[in-house]
Amino acid sequence: MSSKIRQVTGGLIWTYAERMSAQFITILVTIVLARIIAPEQYGLIAIVNVFINIANAFVINGFGNSLIQKKDADELDFSTVFYFSLAFSGCIYLMIFGAAEGIAGFYRMPELKLVIRVMAVRLPIAAVNSVQQAYISRKLEFKKFFFATLGGTLVSAVVGITMAYQGFGIWALVAQYLTNVCIDTTVLWFSSGWKPRLIYSKERMKSLFSYGWKIMCVGVMTTLYSNLRNLIIGRKYTSSDLAFSEKGEQFPSAIAGNINSSITKVLFPVLSESQNDLEQLKRMVRRSIKVGSYILFPILFGFAMTAEPFVKIFLTEKWLGCVPFLQIMCVVYAMQPLQASSLQCIKALGKSGLYLKIDVIKKIIGIAVLLVTVVFFHDVLVIVVGALVIEIISIVVLFPVNKRLIGYGYGEQVADVLPSLILTLLMCVGIWICGRVIPLAGMVLLLTEVLLGMAVYLGLSMILKNDNLIYIVKTAKEIVKK
Repeated sequence: MSSKIRQVTGGLIWTYAERMSAQFITILVTIVLARIIAPEQYGLIAIVNVFINIANAFVINGFGNSLIQKKDADELDFSTVFYFSLAFSGCIYLMIFGAAEGIAGFYRMPELKLVIRVMAVRLPIAAVNSVQQAYISRKLEFKKFFFATLGGTLVSAVVGITMAYQGFGIWALVAQYLTNVCIDTTVLWFSSGWKPRLIYSKERMKSLFSYGWKIMCVGVMTTLYSNLRNLIIGRKYTSSDLAFSEKGEQFPSAIAGNINSSITKVLFPVLSESQNDLEQLKRMVRRSIKVGSYILFPILFGFAMTAEPFVKIFLTEKWLGCVPFLQIMCVVYAMQPLQASSLQCIKALGKSGLYLKIDVIKKIIGIAVLLVTVVFFHDVLVIVVGALVIEIISIVVLFPVNKRLIGYGYGEQVADVLPSLILTLLMCVGIWICGRVIPLAGMVLLLTEVLLGMAVYLGLSMILKNDNLIYIVKTAKEIVKK
């Protein structure tokens, strides 16, 4: 195994551990809070998060990536981006603060005004965090992310659950979000080994901006686009409809998002170092796609198969309305690793213009599909099905780009994910048969289906000597031995 691929794999393992441990805790907290807090209040926080996420995309996208992509980034570059990001995030906060009253009036929910203004405090904190993350990513010290994320998740979990039990309602969710980002940023501040100096260069910022603004635009468009559906549902339908749609997306989004963010965080700095070696780039992209799909396919498809008993047991029957949304979104997010690695490769090659162009094309198609589902159908579920159509189109758009940039042919791209897809479908058949043949119910049925699915997937992988399983086991042994 080459040193670069070992770096990618080792980083991915630490980052997977970071994201998965945090997600495990987050899922537990979500389950507890969902049992206490009504769907209507979740609908309110979903609307708030739309605007905060869009504002946050301006802050965290682009300039941190510029620091990672620039081969000779030094102390002056980092300090310059730090002060620019802090000032920029302050301006964005003031804009959100002023717009809060209008947003609350548009949705006819006066309580949104104060919630938005308080939640927006995370913007300058995120600006600090983004530069710290860029510094750690350049040094490939992903272990530090593990402890920072875990600390923030644990403390915020205690805060959120305690306040929910005390009857604070929506403010329990606000406190959980803010505590998480504050603890995460504080830990990175003291562990990263870097602090800003009182130096700034307009020339350096201009150079970094020329690359970063395109990445920032992609991040903003992606965030705006991904939240557009919630904006429409929140305005056109009830807060309960929005809560069911948002909750149905929350679990698969968290699972896939953590794996995709792991791929992004680890792959981009390593690919940037190897941007002049196209064969090396291709090998790393292929391996990350194969391993990502091997891990994510069974988790999300299995989750879709067991969605109804999961919701009944953990979220209670008041949340059963989110089941069909959850199942569709599991399929949507299962496709994202196929895009994540390819997009990081495009960024690492310095082709931010192409990255922006591809994203614009995908977003135009996506908005067209969304408008069709909204105008011609009056069903929230159809709007979510449209998201699946958009995801398939997005993958097709990237196929020729991969082939042209790194010689990653169409047949190779399909062949790399097909074995994992076939194993996953066989696993789903086993779960489906189990649910209809074995006379079980409740938690016993859910556990039986989960264990059977794992046994089928891993058992077939071992029998067929699946390349991904062999690779993961071999790499894990090497890391443990090291």
